[in-house]
Amino acid sequence: MDKISHFLAELQSFAWGLPLLILLTGGGIYFLIRSKFLPFQYFFHAINVLRGKYSNPNDPGEISHFKALSTALASTVGMGNIAGVAVAIFIGGPGAIFWMWVSAIIGMATKFFTCTLSIMYRGKDSAGNIQGGPMYMITEGLGKKWKPLAVFFSLAGLIGALPVFNVNQLTQAINDILLKPAGLFSGITTNLIIGAVLVIITFMVILGGLKSISNVASKLVPYMVVLYFVAVSVILITYIDVLPYYLKLIITDAFSAGYFKGEAFLGGTLGGLILLGIRRGAFSNEAGIGTAPMAHGASKTSQPVREGLVAMLGPFIDTIVICTLTALAILVTGVWQSSPANGVSLTATAFTSAMPVIGNYVLLLCIVIFSVSSLFSYAYYGTKCMSFLIGDRHKYLYNYLYLGSIFIGATTTLDMMINLIDSFFAFMAIPTMIVTIILAPKVVKASKLYFKSLSNKT
Repeated sequence: MDKISHFLAELQSFAWGLPLLILLTGGGIYFLIRSKFLPFQYFFHAINVLRGKYSNPNDPGEISHFKALSTALASTVGMGNIAGVAVAIFIGGPGAIFWMWVSAIIGMATKFFTCTLSIMYRGKDSAGNIQGGPMYMITEGLGKKWKPLAVFFSLAGLIGALPVFNVNQLTQAINDILLKPAGLFSGITTNLIIGAVLVIITFMVILGGLKSISNVASKLVPYMVVLYFVAVSVILITYIDVLPYYLKLIITDAFSAGYFKGEAFLGGTLGGLILLGIRRGAFSNEAGIGTAPMAHGASKTSQPVREGLVAMLGPFIDTIVICTLTALAILVTGVWQSSPANGVSLTATAFTSAMPVIGNYVLLLCIVIFSVSSLFSYAYYGTKCMSFLIGDRHKYLYNYLYLGSIFIGATTTLDMMINLIDSFFAFMAIPTMIVTIILAPKVVKASKLYFKSLSNKT
């Protein structure tokens, strides 16, 4: 068992190592250059598309632009925004946040390309329903001879979409923040109860398929972003006198790496800091992994570029807004230097420092909403992968595996399983980025025509 555990730990380290980061970051920079930053000029146009200004109920697809973005955000906004940012600051200091911003800008370009392609090359499942996602981008955009790559993505997606890590961290947060301080029993029985509640909630939502998932996500996501924004705003107002200092420190430390205590990269601490920030950003916004194109591919639209613009907003909201809020809360309270805590515990310490009585409970509420909403989206991603592999009639089988994994995540530490799932999550990025890089000229051509038509109207 130890050998297997060691192998999976090494596999996870390799999967999220330099080759993948080069593929994700290099690919994103390539997309930025190929598009000449043009999509960024239409940021406010993307917001109008999201609001439904250009929607046509007769367009093909299942859900609105807003519900597609909400479904995608429900999966990306989670523990990475709360615990992942804390890890980045704990290891890299304030400068790590700057490189997470860089990762977000690169990720915005990546999501624009991947999600434009998810509409441009939609296919049909065995039931004849229109579907989008990397597997269909590959078979429809590159041809049937590339189907093994689509199968590889779908197989990786079956494991990568399992919610074991998310449930495990949520259970741990409930125990640490709520049950143990209150002197309540926390053990295997309590964890089973937490798992059972999560299974029931998840089953009730995913039973209705994508429309049910998107309906719930479209209601939860705006509320959870506003709740977190308000909570952190209270902290920032409390420490408003030091806020400018830390905003400046994020930028200056990004190039001095004065607080970095991780492993050097390319012969220096600055290289290590850049690698850390880029990696944490990639974990957070999932740009290039292939999950978002599955959600955006179901959007009701006949204009691929519009959906790409909407998808581009995802990394901005996830990383530049929410991750920055977490970072500032940790920095201005000073806990990043005064507390030995790491991960979600460091974020909890920041909330407690600023709001002594209710801080932990406010954070726990945010964690619960973030984590539960992600359960719904990942169930959808897994069933889409299952449908592609064995047909629409049998995709429901994945739900049994998915719901069972919630119990596993709630009742065990699962270091071995988490490494396995993280590895397969990373493997999803390989076919996603390959097909997007190959088909990028198609996106550039479509974008020029679309933006030219907008210019002609104005």
